[in-house]
Formats: sequence, structure tokens, C-alpha cells
Amino acid sequence: MANILLVTPPFTQLNTPYPATAYLKGFFNTLNVSSAQADIGIEVINKLFSKNVLLQMFNEVASLDELSENAKRIYQLKQEYIDCVDRVVAFLQHPSMIEAHCICDGMLLPEASRFNSLSEGEDAFGTMGLMDKAKHYCTLFLEDLSDFIIEAVDEDFGFSRYAERLGRSASSFDGIDSKLKQPLSFIEKLLVDELSALMKIHQSKLLCLSIPFPGNLLGALRIGQWIKCHYPSVFVSMGGGFVNTELRSLKDVRLFNYCDFLTLDDGERPLQCLWEFINGSRPLDRLKRTLLKKDNAVEYIDNAQEEDVRQDDLGVPDYSDVNWDKYLSVLEMANPMFRLWSDGRWVKLTLAHGCYWGKCTFCDGSLDYIQRYEPAKISKVVDRIESIIDQTGLHGFHFVDEAAPPALLKALAIEIIRRRLSIVWWTNIRFEKSFTPDLCHLLKLSGCIAIAGGLEVASPRVLKLINKGVDIEQVSNTAANLSSAGIMVHAYLMYGFPSQTMQETVDSLEVVRQLFELGIVNSGFWHQFALTAHSPVGLNPKDYGVSITGGLDGDFANNDLEFTDSETTKQYKFSDGLKKAVYNYMHGLGFEYPLSFWFDFKLPATTIDKHHIEDLLSESTVLKGNSSLLFMAKLPTLIKYEKRKGKKLVCMLELQFNSVKSQVIIRVKPALGRWLDTILKKMTIENEHFLTLDEFQDEYEKQQLGDFSKFINSYTFSQLKEAGLLVL
Repeated sequence: MANILLVTPPFTQLNTPYPATAYLKGFFNTLNVSSAQADIGIEVINKLFSKNVLLQMFNEVASLDELSENAKRIYQLKQEYIDCVDRVVAFLQHPSMIEAHCICDGMLLPEASRFNSLSEGEDAFGTMGLMDKAKHYCTLFLEDLSDFIIEAVDEDFGFSRYAERLGRSASSFDGIDSKLKQPLSFIEKLLVDELSALMKIHQSKLLCLSIPFPGNLLGALRIGQWIKCHYPSVFVSMGGGFVNTELRSLKDVRLFNYCDFLTLDDGERPLQCLWEFINGSRPLDRLKRTLLKKDNAVEYIDNAQEEDVRQDDLGVPDYSDVNWDKYLSVLEMANPMFRLWSDGRWVKLTLAHGCYWGKCTFCDGSLDYIQRYEPAKISKVVDRIESIIDQTGLHGFHFVDEAAPPALLKALAIEIIRRRLSIVWWTNIRFEKSFTPDLCHLLKLSGCIAIAGGLEVASPRVLKLINKGVDIEQVSNTAANLSSAGIMVHAYLMYGFPSQTMQETVDSLEVVRQLFELGIVNSGFWHQFALTAHSPVGLNPKDYGVSITGGLDGDFANNDLEFTDSETTKQYKFSDGLKKAVYNYMHGLGFEYPLSFWFDFKLPATTIDKHHIEDLLSESTVLKGNSSLLFMAKLPTLIKYEKRKGKKLVCMLELQFNSVKSQVIIRVKPALGRWLDTILKKMTIENEHFLTLDEFQDEYEKQQLGDFSKFINSYTFSQLKEAGLLVL
């Protein structure tokens, strides 16, 4: 039994759990309140893609008359799909080499339209990529089945979303309410079966539903509807990203037929107050950021005296209820960066609340999840990492920050290395110039394998309008520094920002093409600009030449706004071509084609020189006096030897630096060698305080070893850097 049941409704990622419920369970642990969490979406996926349920599903198809030829083919091969679906799911959960051979042999899996483009990517897996190839085949198999389900069984189905179109831009509740009055779909029946089993086990008093995206809304409401019918005494609360952004100005009380409360922004303190109210220890009028129905109207209560929970006091995210074996690692395309979102059991953690920049004009900067920046202590973060490794046995972490600042990542990397943790991790950043080659190398040493950041519109004028705080030169050099360190780079790309011209879109694509061709960006995704009510553009539309035409006065969701401006209507037609181009660039293809090749309409020629990005790249790094010096290798072994100089034998010192993969030998005069041996001890990771470059210079000059400016530009200093010296 658990007093509180924390549920993620269908559907989120297939490969790893959405973290909100684990965060909340960890917080309730600090209060000694019993709670349990469940990802109903992954349970439904496991049920749906199983032999028995797939058989039931095919039997539910009433008529083939209206189906496409592709769907008819799948139906005709239904026995083949039924026969191997359990093996496919088992392989995606626990890949094995023997099963990979069976899958890649070509005789096990039935093939429909998703396999049509297979030959284009065959070479991407190489001669040794058998496991990845099998994963890709299995993913295509499931995508074929998904296409059939959408066409013949339930049009609302999607692997990471359910009925997303209903939740997106739903200014009126009418369509959703009408849908909820219809009989349960095949998928929804699986959903309530799982819910029924959970309620029998936990018998909870409070059910909390996290709704991160529009594609989770209908599933959450179906859960609330079923609870109200079968467990009317159980309180139902809804929160999460969708509620925080879309339902802040809710007026339609019909939503409360399916839940009792909505909580806004960080859920920890509002849910604590809600639990105390349910327990009888807090009056209703002392709730925190909570919407409810009163006198047939929506009332907002925010009278709790308690502040939000500090990041350091949230507790350790608790994944103990997660059945990791049920998650499926799928491989949609043969791109090593892009696959991170769908392949692998990544544990999600947060370094800081909010965004330290918080000025981008397209972003929800007025909302708490962006506006209130509060970093956690790095020692606390790494404590949580160690606890989660003990909990789960997993060593892969995705830090899901809006944008992790360089200083925080530097501290994180040092603490990970200091504690001798062996993990891999990735996160989101802004392309700051602070990501120097040495900082990127430090991040790599700590386990960083990938970084995602916003390039948005690669146009100088539009980047200023966006107030991104970076320019193309800075983005290019930062991406190059990361790539040179062996860290993969993903670029978030945007088109259709207000006033963006066709010429700027074409030039932006040319910049992106060059970044891919030079190998400093590994993957990317184009997003069409969406105007939201809580962004600077939405709050001040006239400043951007925008006229809002709809979305502000709804009784239900109010966030995505309809608008017009002088240029944006011309941008819609770019969508397919931009995505097609970047898809090919991600596979190392199509760089030689003119940009017009990707579009079916006439384009203006790019004004960007074909060597523009290459010319922007700089290999020089400005050394600052307050930079920290960190020596990452083992201290040297000193060997005396003599060197003939003319007729004389001169005493010399050899410093041997040995690492797991290489050896660096530095030969210097004894005075410099002995001093280096001493001073390097002050730069090792074990030190709490690292020597600064200014302090290093002072120590050097005290020993009267020569001209310091010549020393730091010498071959000896470059050898020290090769041996493991970082200037941060």
C-alpha cells in the first residue's frame, strides 16, 4: 500500500522513464510519506506489443475496405507479426548477438512500408554493427505495426504520445469532453486494465498525474474518469509541464469532472500541502498554487506560508518502483547523437532549476520553470548520482536542465573525477564561449559524451531578435571545441521566427550545412517557431511586428497563439525541405547538392561564402590570469641524465608522464624539472583549491626560471598540456 500514487499517463519515451514521478517520490521520502510511482505508458506498450494482445487487436479490425494497400499487407501478414512480436520486444529490452543474427538474416521479420528506405542506410552500420542493425530492423517492425494501429485501430496512438492533436492548442474543452464521452478505445482498455491492477495493489488516497506534454492529456483524463467512477473517494491531482504552461488561466469547470485539483509549477510543496489537507492537518484555504472547483467556478488558492523546496532539499530521486527491464531501446536512424533520445536507459537528473540566461524571446521566460534559476550544490548532485547508481545499477545520466552553465558543469566534472566515478552523461547548454578546448576536455574526462544546444536561426539579425546572446562565430567555435574533445553535438534549429525572410532561412540552412560538413555538429532538428503566451514575443507582440489572431481567450488551454506577421506565412513551405536536408546531413550525405535540391519551389541563392564557417574557426585561446590550473594525469617519474652540449656534459632531468593510453616525456634543466614536479602537486584533482595562472606565474618568477611569457608559449608548456595540464 502507498498513500500517494504518482502516475505518468501514456505515452512518453520508450527507452527510459519520464523523471517527474521519481523526483516526487524522492521528495515524499524526505517527509516519511509512503508513495509509489508507475509509468502506465510503458505497461500498455508491453501489453499491446505482445502475442496475445496483438491477436486480439487484429481480430478487432472490422473491415479492410477503407485501408491502404500497406495496411492490407500488414493484415494479410498478421500471423507473421503475431509470431515474432514477443521476440522483437525481448530483443529491444535485452539485445543478444544470437538474436541479432536471426533478425538481420532477413527471414524473421515481416516487412511493410517502413522498410522501403532501408537500403539507403545499410552501410551506416558497417561490418561490425550487427546489434545496431538488428535494433533498427526491430524499430521499423514496430513502426509498421504503429502505422497499422493508427489507420485501422486507434488514430490517436503514437509511441511517445496519445491523442496529441486534442491536447495541442485546445482553447476549448469541447472536443476533449466529447472524446471522453465516447467508449474506450482498444488502447484505452489496456490503460484501465493496468490502472485497475495498480489501484488494487496500492489502495492510495491521492492519485497524482504528471502531464508533461499535450500527448499525455487524454490518457490522464481517462485515468481520472475511471478513478472517479470506480474509486470516488480517491482524490485526483494533475500537474506537470502541460498544466504549468497551458492551464494557468483555466475557466472551464468541466475539467474537474475528471480530477479534483490542478497544481502549478514545481509540484513538491503544492502536493505536500494537498496531502496535509487530505490528512486533515491543513485547511483548504492554505493550499499552494492549486486550482479547484468551488461554487461551480474555478478557484485559485495560493495562501500557504511555506516557500518552494530548495533544490538541495528535494531528496534523491527514487526509481525503486521502476521496472527498467520493460523499457525498449529503439533505433530510429543510424546517427550516434540522435539515437540518445531513444536508445539506452538514461537516468534523468537536474543540476539547476530554471535557466541562467532566461532571455530568449521565443521562450516561456515569464514562467517559474524558466525564470527562477537555482542551482543545486554539486556535492549534492553527485551524492544523488552515487545513490541512484546503488539503486539502479545504471551509469548513464541525462541532465535535463534548460541550459547547464559552464561553471556548474566544470564543478560537476571535477567532483565526478575526484570521486573516481565511472559514468557517461549528456545535457543541454548554451553555446557559450566559456566552453574552451580545455573545459571541453575536462567534461569528456568526466564522462560527457554529448551536448545539445540551441543555434536556432543561424542569421545574425534574427539571433539578435531572439536575444540568444550568442553569434554564429561563437556557436561554431564552441561546437568545434566540443567535437575536438570527442563530445557529440546536437543543434536545435528554428525557422519561421517573426520577420524572418526567405533569404535568412536559406542562409541559415547553408550555415547548418557547413557545420555538418566540417563535422562539428553531429545532429540537428528543425522546429517551426511557435508563439506562446508567456514568451517575450507573446507578451509584447507589437515589438516584433506580430498580430495575435487567436488563442488568448479560451476557457481551457491558453498558451499556443495564432498570429500573423509580414514574413512567417512564407516560411511554412520550408518545413519538408529543411528536414530532408538535415536528415541527409546527419547521415553524411548530400553536402555537394545545391540547397535548392531539397525543395520543390524556387529559392534565392545563398549569400553565405562556402568557407564561411571554416574562416570563423579559431585555434587560439586567450589565457586569463584567474584561470585555474588542473593537472589530470599521474605525477611524473623523474630520471636524471646527462646531455652532451659541445664538449661539455650537461645535467638534465627527464619527466615521464604515464597514462593508461600513452606516455609523454619532457626533458628540461634540473631546476625547472624539480620545480615542475613540486608545483604540479598543487594542481591535482585532490586539491580543494587549484592554482591560478597568476599564482603559477608568481611561483615561476620567484624561482627565477626565466621569462614566463616565453615559457607558456614554449614547447615544454605544450608538452605539459599534452601530459594532462588543463587551463580552466
